[in-house]
Order: sequence, then structure tokens, then C-alpha cells
Amino acid sequence: MGQLQFIFNIAEICAQHGIEHAILSPGSRCAPITLAFARHSKITTKTISDERSAAFIALGMAQYSKNPVVLVCTSGSAASNYAPAIAEAYYQQIPLLVLTADRPPEWIDQYDGQTIRQENIYGNHIKASYRLPVDLSHNDAQWQFHRIINEAINKTSQLPLGPVHINIPLREPFYPENEDRIQFNANTPFFKEEQGTPFLSPPQLIKLKKEWSKYQNRLVVIGQTDNIDFSINEIVENYKLPVVGDIISNTHTNEGVIRHHDLFLGEQNRKVHQSLQPDLLITFGKSLISKNLKLFLRKHKPKAHWHIQPHGEVADTFQSLTTIVRTTPKLFFDTVVDKESDSFAFQKQENFCNIWNIEERKVNRHITNFSTNEPLNELEAYQVIMRSIPKDCSLHLANSMAVRYANYIGLHPNQIGVNIFANRGTSGIDGSNSTAVGSALISNTSTVLLTGDMAFFYDRNAFWHNYEVANLKIIVLNNHGGGIFNMIKGPSEQPEYKTYFETNQKLSAKSVAQEHGFEYISCNTTRKLKNSVNALFESKVATILEIETTSEINKKVLQLFKKY
Repeated sequence: MGQLQFIFNIAEICAQHGIEHAILSPGSRCAPITLAFARHSKITTKTISDERSAAFIALGMAQYSKNPVVLVCTSGSAASNYAPAIAEAYYQQIPLLVLTADRPPEWIDQYDGQTIRQENIYGNHIKASYRLPVDLSHNDAQWQFHRIINEAINKTSQLPLGPVHINIPLREPFYPENEDRIQFNANTPFFKEEQGTPFLSPPQLIKLKKEWSKYQNRLVVIGQTDNIDFSINEIVENYKLPVVGDIISNTHTNEGVIRHHDLFLGEQNRKVHQSLQPDLLITFGKSLISKNLKLFLRKHKPKAHWHIQPHGEVADTFQSLTTIVRTTPKLFFDTVVDKESDSFAFQKQENFCNIWNIEERKVNRHITNFSTNEPLNELEAYQVIMRSIPKDCSLHLANSMAVRYANYIGLHPNQIGVNIFANRGTSGIDGSNSTAVGSALISNTSTVLLTGDMAFFYDRNAFWHNYEVANLKIIVLNNHGGGIFNMIKGPSEQPEYKTYFETNQKLSAKSVAQEHGFEYISCNTTRKLKNSVNALFESKVATILEIETTSEINKKVLQLFKKY
């Protein structure tokens, strides 16, 4: 077996670390890596031919499971196709172990087939990059080989989580002889890392509590997260802290959360902005959808901004960061935050909270009562869709208008167990379908994807595989072009708008459904909308609901909606 045995050891080490899933793309140079994972009894493998789609499918699986997923591809441009998903995983902190087969180093830049410069191919969008030794005849090289595999896997799971790359130069032969058996040795060198939770020291607690008491109007803003392990409602009730969260913060089913700030922080409501300005801003989580919230906090800066994050680099999104608190949000609210002993100070904080809640209630009434006599449009469709999302499902929101509409309407507090996923690390449209497919492949519950036509058709290869995804339900809002460019100021005013921005297309999702054996439902009138949505969620097989609208009507209705 010789040096191939070390390649087979990679799968064994992954299994010892508890990795359960690997996504493989066909190729010859990667053959021994593929065989190692395909034949390991503790690792479930799937083969996806399109590497760009494969990487997003792996991302969706890791995003859902919170555990590293392995990616394997051959040498050359195949590795480049992983780049969009790896950048997304990096910014969204999703653990991926990326294994790329490569030519031996002496053949780089020598016009050998499928050979490019693969070392550090993912640049600054990777937690770490390694290259395995190509010559394993020496004991030290063998030790280094196993050490790198263990280090890389541990690195994916160190907080903040993220993707790690191992480049694997291979010489022929790639395939074991017929008489050889692939063996997995439980004694393959293995080491893991135990991680603890950062605690604030007593002096740190004293200092933060003292500073906390200096500020009156305190505001909490939560970015993208999927792990709220404490009661948001208790924070609001006990400490009268207004808590602001986009739909991707996974807090929309908490009644106390300010969910519709994107509407009341718009330019049309500038007169209330000053009264909403915080003295102390407390943030945690990653990205935010709302541009209005970002602009508001950059203009009406707090006196202090504390960001809670146990590990990793911290972004200064609002240009006001003063303190990084290295602990978890739960520990922060359990140990730092006290109920006001001064009744006057408590009353001022309660008044500040009430101002935010008054604006939230106004918008809630507006959303509930809003209607038009216009033909079927995307906003009206989302009003029905969002109230129909089944409990205990994974809801994937594609970028551009899909995630924005969902944020405008929001979920109802009784829609318990809906987990929101969105590729807001880089906010690209390139892997929305594939990410949802990855989630559906390992989930026992319903996976729902809300997407626009551009994101949907861009990622059609997400469905090019041989695996059952009966739990996948897709809603495509097809306005036959890049409708977001008709919504934002600038593009629609240019003479090149129709050709170079809107991207007119006449495609129908029906052909995609037929090609991949999905059930298909079409809706183009308001009268059919609710029954079509109900039929989608009652379906027992993979189903696509296509809702057809026009950009002009969508723009008109959204403009009316924003004038609440």
C-alpha cells in the first residue's frame, strides 16, 4: 500500500474527531482521498460534480449541524470553484475542512495538466492553509503529516469557527492494486483540543458594572446569530432594554424584540431619530440587514459601544466601538447587567424602551392593515408566505430582495422553532439553492427556501445530484429580472438600466422542476396565492412554487408600503 496508506489515514483522523459528512467531487488526482472517505464506515459521503455547488452544499450541512464538513476536489481550477463558499464560511464562521488534491511541487507552472498555484489559493478568506509533505519516507515527515491533519481539524472548531484548507500534493499511483485493502487504523496519531468559555474576572466585572451605571439610555442590537441561549424577553422585562434584531438574528419569535426598525428608521421618519439615540449601545452577533439601522447609529452615535464576543476579530460596523467584552452574551447579561437600584434612573430607561416600542407598534399596525388593489406583487406574496411558514423548519433566505422582504414582514411569535439561515457573510446570490440543499440533506424536518429568480437560476446545479430531498420546499419570486435594481436609488435612472442592471430573462422554474423530478406549482394571481402556498407546504415531495410578478408593480407597492 505504501504512501497511499497515509492518505487513507486522513479519513480515520476525521472520524476520530467526530466528523460525519464529506462532500466529494469526481476527479483522478483526488482518487485516493475520495476512496478513503467513501469506504470509511463512520463518514457519510455524497458526490456533487459542480465544485461551486458542492462547496455551498457542504456549507449548508455545516451551518445546520454546527460540525465540520469535509470537501474533497481534484487539482486545478476545481479548487478555485470552492472560493465563493469558503469566503461565505469565513465571514459567517462555519467550519469546513477543505482538502484539495494537487500536483507535486516540481510540476507547478510547467504546463502539466490541471495544474495551478494552489497553495494559499483562498488568500485571506481562510482561517489557515497547510500543505502536506509529498515525500513520506522519513519518520519526521510522517509525524508532520498526521500533525497537520489534527491541527487543521482542531482549527476549524476553534472559536470563531471557520474554514481551513489542506493542499495535498500527490504522485502516482492514485489507486490501490486489486489485491490491496484499504485499512483504517484506530491507532492513527490523534489529538484534539478542549475549549472553555471566557469568563470575566472579578476586577473586570466591577469595572463594567461601574461603567454600566453611568449610562441611561441603553440599547441592545443583535446581528446574525443562531444560538440565543438566554431569554430575550426577560432582558426586556427586567431591565427595560430595547432589543433590536433583524430576521437573521433568529429573535423574531420573541415578542419583546424590535423587529421592524428598518421601516421606522427610514428617512421619512427622521423626526423621531433623536429620541431613539442610545447613550450605551450593546451589540453581539455578526452582520445586519438593515441599512437604515446602520446609517441611524452612525449618525446618532452612542457615548459608548460595547461589543460582546468571546473570540476573534471584531468589526466596528457603527464607527463607535469603545469596548470589546470577551465573554458570551449569556454570561454578560447574567453577570454584568443589574436592575436599577435608582428608581429615577430605572424610569428613564423604561421611558427610552417605550419610545422604541411605540414605533414598533405603529409599524406592526401598518403591516397588519396594509393592502392595495394592485395585481399580485412580491410584498403581498410575502405577507401570505411568512404567516404560512411551518413551525420547526429551516428557513433559508436568498440575498437581494428575498431576505429584505422577509425582514420587512417578519415571523409571528407563535411560529416557534423556525431557524433562519441566510448567506449574509458575503451577501452573494451564488449559493443560495445549494446551501438550502445541504441543510435538507441532513435535516429530518422541512427546509424552506425563499428566493428570487436571479439567485434561483444562477445556482441551478444545486439540484444536479442523485439524492432525495423530499423535505425541500422552494418559493421562487420571479419578476423576470434583477428587481432589486429597480428598488434602490440610482440604477433605474440610468439609460443602461434595462440591459445592464435589470438582466431581463424569460426563464421559468417549471423547466428546472421537470428536469430534476420536482413537483411544480405556478401562481400569477392574488386569488390563487394562499391555496398555492398551502399546497406547497402540504406536499410530501420536493416542490417548487413559482410566483410571477412584475418589477414595476413591485416597486410601486413597496414605495406605498414604506410610507406608513
